[in-house]
Amino acid sequence: MRKLIYVPVIHASADLGSVAKEATRRGIAGLGQDTWEEHRKTVDGFWDAISHYFDSIDVAGMKIYQDGMVADGEVGEKLVQEGVKTGSKNYELVARLLKRGAILVKTEEFKLVKQELDRLLAITQAKSLPKKLLAFIKYKLIKSILLNRRDEFIAKRINETLYHGEEGIIFIGAFHNVKRKLPKSVLIAEIKDTEKVREYQKLLPSCQKDGERFEELRKYLRSSL
Repeated sequence: MRKLIYVPVIHASADLGSVAKEATRRGIAGLGQDTWEEHRKTVDGFWDAISHYFDSIDVAGMKIYQDGMVADGEVGEKLVQEGVKTGSKNYELVARLLKRGAILVKTEEFKLVKQELDRLLAITQAKSLPKKLLAFIKYKLIKSILLNRRDEFIAKRINETLYHGEEGIIFIGAFHNVKRKLPKSVLIAEIKDTEKVREYQKLLPSCQKDGERFEELRKYLRSSL
């Protein structure tokens, strides 16, 4: 039997690399400064809860699979450090786990990650509203296809590199469906409910319409494990 600790994550702006500034700008424009700030605090609280959980367990020898990680070894560790420099709580946690003896594993295929990033960059770099709209439509048309291809590759990597008797940790965006593509020989321990993480993100743009449920989800995301 193989065990995988499954962490469905919310990506903060600091996780988004070259599109981070645009994501923040659009977030503030769409939600308002106050709601965006509350969202940021919720994401920080989420990562604090996840970090406290991993502080309480022995992670030496565990293999780490990270959303967007296209390399391992020295190159992979440099990518983690670059993420730390941007202020990513996800990468800060991964860096601490590596120092405690966890092992970083190449999780994704560079080509697939780049295809999605290129589509997002096309939206943020468009010089006019019509071009931005066209880039957005192109992204929406291929988004689910790319996500599915990425999930298949990630599941294949886990199956190939997580051996019998080993334990791993995956940090993966909540809208991925990697766990459904893994073989039954991988025992999944989901430490936050993926559906609730997704629901929070879906409700965020219109959170004022169902404020009570949204507040319940905010508390859940920040709750201790």
